[in-house]
This record gives sequence, C-alpha cells and structure tokens, in this order.
Amino acid sequence: MFEAKVASGNGEQVLSRDIYRLGHRLDFFRMLSVFYTTVGFFFNNMMVVIMVYAFLWGRFYLALSGVEEHVRNRANSSNNKALGAILNQQFIIQIGIFTALPMIVENSLEHGFLPAVWDFITMQFQLASFFYTFSMGTRAHFFGRTILHGGAKYRATGRGFVVQHKSFAENYRLYSRSHFVKAIELGIILIVYASQSPLSTNTFVYIAMTISSWFLVLSWIMSPFVFNPSGFDWLKTVYDFDDFMKWLWYRGILVKADQSWETWWYEEHDHLRTTGIWGKLLEIILDLRFFFFQYGIVYHLNITGGSTSIAVYLLSWIYMVVAVAIYIVIAYARDQYGAKEHIYYRLVQFLVIVLTVLVIVLLLHFTPFDIVDFIKSLLAFVPTGWGMIQIALVLRPFLQSSVVWETVVSLARLYDMVFGLIVMTPLAFLSWMPGFQEMQTRILFNEAFSRGLQISRILTGKH
Repeated sequence: MFEAKVASGNGEQVLSRDIYRLGHRLDFFRMLSVFYTTVGFFFNNMMVVIMVYAFLWGRFYLALSGVEEHVRNRANSSNNKALGAILNQQFIIQIGIFTALPMIVENSLEHGFLPAVWDFITMQFQLASFFYTFSMGTRAHFFGRTILHGGAKYRATGRGFVVQHKSFAENYRLYSRSHFVKAIELGIILIVYASQSPLSTNTFVYIAMTISSWFLVLSWIMSPFVFNPSGFDWLKTVYDFDDFMKWLWYRGILVKADQSWETWWYEEHDHLRTTGIWGKLLEIILDLRFFFFQYGIVYHLNITGGSTSIAVYLLSWIYMVVAVAIYIVIAYARDQYGAKEHIYYRLVQFLVIVLTVLVIVLLLHFTPFDIVDFIKSLLAFVPTGWGMIQIALVLRPFLQSSVVWETVVSLARLYDMVFGLIVMTPLAFLSWMPGFQEMQTRILFNEAFSRGLQISRILTGKH
C-alpha cells in the first residue's frame, strides 16, 4: 500500500502543471536531476513493464502470423551467424547481469571488487531479485493507472507489527489486479508462444529468449507468499483457502471489502467510474488486446482447415455465446431451484453436461476438431471473456441498470475464483512438500526469530 500511495502520487505529479513549469524553466542538466529524483524512477519502472508486454505480444504475433517462421527459414538458408550472436547477448542481458553492473561497480568503489561480487551473490540467495521485480510491478501498475485515470488517494498503511502471517484472501485483494492477473496473462502468452513458435523447437533459443519473462511471471505470482511468514505452512494454507472461498461467495450487503468479494470488486474498479472520456477510451483500446489474442489463435485450430477467411473469426464467437449461455442457464437454475428444489438444479446441470459432451463427441467424429483444438480454444476464449468484463466495467454507468449487469458480476466472480485457484496451486504444492516451510523461515529471518517461530508452532500443536 505504501508503494501504491507513492507511485500514485508521482502519477498525479506527472499530470500537474508544476512538472510542466519546471521542465520549461530549468536548464537541461537540472531538468535531468528533477526528473530522475522524482517521477523518472517510476516512469522507468513503468517503461520496463511496458517493454516486457511489447516484447511478448510482438513475439506472439510474429509466431502466429508466420513471419517468424519465414525469417527463420531465411536465416537458416543464408547460415546467418549474427542471429545466434544477438540471442547470446540478449541471454546475458536478460539474466540481469548487465543491469546489475552499476550496483556492483558502486559497491566496488566503496568496499572493493570481491566484497561487491560476494554481496551480489548473497543478495540472489536472499531472493532480492524476486522482491525488487515484485515491487517494480506495484510501482508500474499504480503509476500507469493514475496517469490513465487519475484518482490517487490516501492509503492507510498503518504502523503495525510487520512480521506476521497474511492470509491468502488479503494477499489476493492487494495484488490480484496489479500482479496476479498480469502474470497469468503473460504466462498464457508464453505457453501459446512455446506451442506455436518455430524457435521453440530449439530449447536453448526458447529459454534464452523467454527466461526473464518467466522470471517476471514467477516473481509476480509467488513473491507475496515467499516473503510471508509461515507462507508455506500446510495448515495455514488450508485455512486460507477456506477463508478465500467464504470471502468470494459472501452474499451480504453493506459490508467491508475484506468481508465480501462484491464490495472489494466495486471498490477496486471505482477509478473507471470516475475517469474522463479519454481514460475510458484508452482503457477500452488496451482491453482490445484480448480480442486480438482470440483472433490470432482461432486460425491455428485444425477445425478451420487452414482457412484465412474473416468468417472463421466471426464463427468463433459462437463458442463465446454458447459458453455464456450455458453459464446463464446454470446460474438461473441455481437461483431458482438451488435452495428449495435441489433435484431440479442437479437435473439442469446433468442435461447441460450431457449436451456439451455430445457436441464435443460429434465434433471429434465428424470434423477435424481434436483435443488440442479444445485446449487452444480455452486459451483463446478465456482471455476474451476477461476482456469483455473489463470493457463492461468501463461502460458500467450504461449497463448497471440493465439485466446484463448481474451476469457481468457473476462472471467476474467466477474469473476471480479461477485466478485464485491458479495462484493457490503452486502455493499448495510447496506447502505440501516437506521441509520447504523450514527452509523459507531460515532464508527470511534471523536465527532468533526462526527459533521463536518453531517454538510457537510446537506450543500450538501445529508442528
């Protein structure tokens, strides 16, 4: 919250007349000093994240359009060694050695070269890179959001005891939009790129090209739990999951955001309601990337038969319409029969499942459709549904009074449940692994605190 508060404040400074007047009245060197000691740090953080997005989306479309395969064939036919040299240099820079050089040089001047190198290695063992990458995502998200929509506000960070376990639901409320959703989006792009890119056949080239992006995804998903005391305690993970599901499905009204998902959801997207017309327009333009994602994948399905007609993309929307219709039918049956006549609700569920399986079997038998197509369809249309929800949030003043809004809220709750389960899966696996909790405690904390934590767990009977 502190990082969010400071980043939002700097975003407001960018929009203010003060920075504008300073920029016009200072000489070049003083202007550089003002920039890099105020808004420049946050601007650079935002640019790093934007470059990661631009790099991955660019690679994604090069692979799906066939341009990457054409370039690769040309490079192979001419025995282009320059391509390999560029990839090797990119590999070194992406690992972070190049970006860490200024810090190593500064420490070398103060303490000597060998102590500087040893400090750098120690920091990597202490997972400093994870922490910095995660905090960079926080600054970039809130700085960029404030520039787009304004709305910086005071956040009560408090002065409580820092070293205490935070529940999964609280971590999800804090980091879902700034980190988790973005990391899942980038992870899906990396997975689809690995399945479609001709370069992925060469394991070294794929690793060299995407290792920094995978590190970003991993740090954005796992850092809140790696740096959370007792973050990998199995019993706490089980209790946290129950608490998260109760928070997600709580149906009360006039409650705080930490008690109800719906209250939190409205508060989290309140900046879209108060932003101006340009902010709304830019948000819709950014959300269109999810539709381009769908557009890129549907032409690689076997069922299309290699067709490049625009009709293929238009027909693919039948999938979305059917999926939403199925969800509406089940939700309506739950509201009508779920509490009173449970047997009818189960009957509707059974009929929907039977019809869905029947349609899939018919497609498998009478068309070139296969299981890989089914997985690709999920990867294509799940982001499309998320994009539709985000656009609906921008158009909330027009939709909130219509019957469509209840479906939007219900689908958004379902998506948050899926995102929560995706983030919870590696956390649950690491909590289940024996010895991982003790290793995390020893890495994070000093020996006295680690011993006290072990004693407290023994006394409470949870060891």
